[in-house]
Amino acid sequence: MTEARKVLLIDDDRLQWRIVEQQLRAVDRAGFVLTCAGTYEEGLKKLTSNGFAACLLDYQLGERDGLQLLREAVAAECRTPIIFLTAESSSAVDIEAMNAGALDYLEKRELTPRALGRALRYALKVGETMEALRRLATRDELTGLLNRREFTRVVREEEERARRFDRSFGLVLIDIDHFKAVNDTHGHAAGDAVLREVARRIRERVRAVDRCARIGGEELAVLLPETDVAGTLAAAEDLLAAVAAAPFEVTGGIRIELTVSAGAASLPVHASETGPLMEAADRALYRAKRAGRARAMLAEHA
Repeated sequence: MTEARKVLLIDDDRLQWRIVEQQLRAVDRAGFVLTCAGTYEEGLKKLTSNGFAACLLDYQLGERDGLQLLREAVAAECRTPIIFLTAESSSAVDIEAMNAGALDYLEKRELTPRALGRALRYALKVGETMEALRRLATRDELTGLLNRREFTRVVREEEERARRFDRSFGLVLIDIDHFKAVNDTHGHAAGDAVLREVARRIRERVRAVDRCARIGGEELAVLLPETDVAGTLAAAEDLLAAVAAAPFEVTGGIRIELTVSAGAASLPVHASETGPLMEAADRALYRAKRAGRARAMLAEHA
């Protein structure tokens, strides 16, 4: 059975809640589940949680303006497709809503199950397309991990948070040992299979709050929020063990024994900014390689 899609209605008129609920049932009895918010603050909080397939947003929210809520949601990088609802018939409101980030616009007096269903289907389709585009822009196609650009952005955000709350975080850079030999001996398809499997083992080993990325050919990175120096090095060593725990199976049933090397650094001990922190971890990774590979090394103090 297809899972019901959650729709958020932000409207201070409880009668409108019942009207929309009835029309949704007429559109698809099992396809949508309606959640309602009656205030600007409640609506914004629920909308920016990104827990909904689509949102219906009223133009007037008491003394507040739905357009402002829409702008705030967009500024907060809300990914939920928004359909604007209004009792107004002015084309200026229509244009303003679209310019603010709404995907569609419906007048309440013309609201019917058919019009609502059409608007929701359009919003869901556009939402799926935008999510796919966002994934292409932020994810590495081969491994499914974050790409370098998105990872750098995430680390900078964590840097700002850590500085604001006087906290620390760790960074681990990981490089697959003798990866060129895998490609030269077994072919690039085998190399791709190895990369995907290394990424999978690392992703499954880290915490839900940690972020993993592919930042180069055979180089991966892991961001460890709320982690001190000792915790960062321990995490790096744990990731090495996860990769080396079992042989890698590639094309033709061939089994390859592989290891990785890692460099670990922690903010603010090894650097006070994202760029120098990544450089410190990279130098530690280089030292691990020179020391014989298959090991994790900690960055030197700043």
